[in-house]
Amino acid sequence: MLQSIKKQLHNSVDLADRVIKVGEVDVGFVYLKSMTDNLIFSQSIFEPISNFQGELSVEELQQIIKSNDVSQISEEEILKNVLKGAVVILLSNSEKIVAVDIMKYNTRAPSEPPTSAVIMGPREGFTEDFQTNISLLRRCLHSEKLVFESVFVGITTKTQVVVSYLDGVADRKILKEIKKKLENIKIDGVVDSYYLVSLLSGRPNSILKQIGTSEKPDIVAAKMLEGRVALIVDNSPIVLTIPFVFLEDLQSSNDYYTNYVYSTLLRFIRVVAILLATLGPGTYIALQLFHYNVLPLKYLITIANSTQQVPFTPFIEILFIMLLFQILYEVSLRLPSYLGLATSVVGALILGDTGVKAGLISPPAVIVVAIAKIALYTVPEEAAQITLVQYVFLLIGASLGLLGLIGGMIYFLAYANSVENFGAPYLAPFSPFIKKDNKDGLFMVPVGSMKTRPHSFKNENEDRLS
Repeated sequence: MLQSIKKQLHNSVDLADRVIKVGEVDVGFVYLKSMTDNLIFSQSIFEPISNFQGELSVEELQQIIKSNDVSQISEEEILKNVLKGAVVILLSNSEKIVAVDIMKYNTRAPSEPPTSAVIMGPREGFTEDFQTNISLLRRCLHSEKLVFESVFVGITTKTQVVVSYLDGVADRKILKEIKKKLENIKIDGVVDSYYLVSLLSGRPNSILKQIGTSEKPDIVAAKMLEGRVALIVDNSPIVLTIPFVFLEDLQSSNDYYTNYVYSTLLRFIRVVAILLATLGPGTYIALQLFHYNVLPLKYLITIANSTQQVPFTPFIEILFIMLLFQILYEVSLRLPSYLGLATSVVGALILGDTGVKAGLISPPAVIVVAIAKIALYTVPEEAAQITLVQYVFLLIGASLGLLGLIGGMIYFLAYANSVENFGAPYLAPFSPFIKKDNKDGLFMVPVGSMKTRPHSFKNENEDRLS
């Protein structure tokens, strides 16, 4: 059987197999050196077995092994266990097979995630190891109601996806639907949690985000307390949360660790920033091309003087600057940190200033695009979606003017209002308007006043505070 296992694993360089004789019994070991702890194997498995006196049986084997994770497996499960980091033990006098899980590999220590930095509050973030992520959630939720269920997704990768929820809080129908979707996924591999986003979304072709994401245990724990289900994917620091509504991305973990009035102000600023990012360039183009009489005379003269030497049309000019900013962003993102910052700063200053002096672009256009791009990252979780919508409204503003922008905005809001995933309306609690949920909407009230869980999606226990 050892030869058959070696053949199935193509005699991989990290495959270890050994046969020793204990009394009259041949004992075979098979494991992957890259996935198992060699010290534990030597001390807890090999030494007790090699020092055993008498005729070794499977029952005695399980007794003498110094490990908590010892189980009997079938012949069909051998490869699965070896690939997961277990040591498989075969006895010549028995058809029973024993597996001992002593998996070990290098993992990153929990640290503050770059996408969710906070001024006050917990600074730990998830890592690529799902066991570590489970322990981080356990530290936040010391409850017997916390449930972790495992599903394997991916024909080739067999990635472990842990479905986590609070029993008696999360809605059973939503939970059942999530599990059914996960079990029906037929894909060759799942390398990261984002592979599951489109596969679990109600409208996979929509540009709107329909699955929540987070790198922080405190945020995921708070969402689970509201009745959401968390999906922890092995090899990914991003935990998915379901159901999801747009309001979640308007909120920040900082909101709950500072004064609630200040948090309300910040949320309104984020809404204004989203409008500036989405409609700013398109509105500037529409005013310059179709509605210049709306602008104050002094500002109109300033624009006329600054654009007089620009050889491009206003639309081409704005599009060129937006593409320039996007290129600088991509470069700074991919270069090493010590080069990325320097490149982005120098690129913005030199290219922007030189472009203005050369007469290729005008200062007002640079300011408009710069404000739009900066405002974009007040809600970083929605940056990708807002960027796409930004270009759409730029085209609408350049072709149809302000009326086109208004019509486009109405259509976009109507479309967003029609999106629903796992029973949660995308624009809830604003549309449909849910009065109780608006205690943690744009206006925020003290935590002590939030006595019920969200009504934007179903949960089994509405009461949070008695």
